[in-house]
Amino acid sequence: MNVADRIVELLDLATPPVAIAFRDSAPAGIPRVAEAAVSGCSYWRQAAEARQAAEGRGFYTEASDHFGCPVGCHTHGIDLPLEKAKELEGLVGTMVELKYLRMEEVEGIPRRTEPFGVALYAPLAAASFEPDVVLITGNAKQMMLLAEAAHAAGISSEASVMGRPTCAAIPAVMGSEGATLNLGCIGNRVYTGLADDELYCAVAAGRLEVLVESLTTIVHANRELEKFHRGRVSRAASQ
Repeated sequence: MNVADRIVELLDLATPPVAIAFRDSAPAGIPRVAEAAVSGCSYWRQAAEARQAAEGRGFYTEASDHFGCPVGCHTHGIDLPLEKAKELEGLVGTMVELKYLRMEEVEGIPRRTEPFGVALYAPLAAASFEPDVVLITGNAKQMMLLAEAAHAAGISSEASVMGRPTCAAIPAVMGSEGATLNLGCIGNRVYTGLADDELYCAVAAGRLEVLVESLTTIVHANRELEKFHRGRVSRAASQ
């Protein structure tokens, strides 16, 4: 069983893990995305759904395919044309005005520093390229198990739980070579259809094997501990 299917089995995931990578140019055999999306994180959902579609091996995006989302361009290290750069400034200004974001926070938002060539997306199980980051979507219990596994494996990043913007989780784990949970942001939830009870775990691909090994142990431990705790509840109720 491949590592992607193992993660799905261990966590009983409804959404398959997604592989994401950045390259100077597109590898042969991978098509460009058919249509530019309104947000960069929209490609995550497209890639997760691609396993059941004809484009099951994924797709790539160029810089212009991300211009619909100035915030995503910022976190992914994409240089914006003047008009879009002004849009980013205006959006940040609105966030600050709404007290959603403080201006001093902007500099601390994780961002890719390497030149942007293309981004590759595919279901992890079908990816024909080596990913930089693997993105796992799940509910609170599934993320609890991943957080425990990452901690046990010693790969929790300094920011073990992140918030907005969601796309900043990608450069964050690339820089830390670890794993982090991300609560999602309102933009991501609108653009991807992320359910209210779902969130993300982003993992540096080089640490995926050790995470899955740890996850196997953690899932087993939780199943046994659940029996123990339910037994205590049952005994207390019968007294």
